[in-house]
Amino acid sequence: MAGNRTTSAKRHKERARQEKRVEKQQKKAQRKLEQEQAPPTERPAELTITLNEEGQPEGFNFDDF
Repeated sequence: MAGNRTTSAKRHKERARQEKRVEKQQKKAQRKLEQEQAPPTERPAELTITLNEEGQPEGFNFDDF
């Protein structure tokens, strides 16, 4: 009887994995659809590199991207 429990538990775990996989695929498809429908945002063509007093490039800020 102990063997039946492990097999049953394995089936249950595998079924849970399958359901989770399907849910993830559905969420991914939904995000893709929303991304396609969203209006494109304007982004600057190039990043502007600024130099400090010593002539060394400064780091980029979050707003630069």
